[in-house]
Amino acid sequence: MAIPDFLREIRTTLGHQLLFLPGVSAVVLDDGGRVLLGRRSDTGRWSIIGGIPEPGEQPAEAIVREVYEETAVDCVAERVVLVQTLDPVTYPGGDRCQYLDICFRCRATGGEARVNDDESLEVGWFRPDALPPMREYETFRIKQALADAPTWFESPS
Repeated sequence: MAIPDFLREIRTTLGHQLLFLPGVSAVVLDDGGRVLLGRRSDTGRWSIIGGIPEPGEQPAEAIVREVYEETAVDCVAERVVLVQTLDPVTYPGGDRCQYLDICFRCRATGGEARVNDDESLEVGWFRPDALPPMREYETFRIKQALADAPTWFESPS
């Protein structure tokens, strides 16, 4: 996976220590209600599209950029579906990160879905009732995006 230059610079002094980062993800829907997914090159798993905002970049702008970079699909961010701190992850090189994910429902506006960078092995549109196996946190985001419910967040204990 491509590491943004600003993170590469931070890692030169931080090493592999846990780094808390903003993240964005998208449930992209087409006019037929299908969901855009990518099969990740790092895990081989199907996933919603996501990434990291660049410094100074607004979250909605970042997810629109990420969707295009990974899938060649143009989209607009319609609303925030969910805000959630994810569990920490350790990458193969040893870097540890934890993300505060802002998930958007997006509407596809153009482009042809295809692999557009090295982060995906495949890209495709799926009916919500025929999704490939995915992690629960991703299917939860899809359900929230389709429900037209208010923005979801974990209630304070």
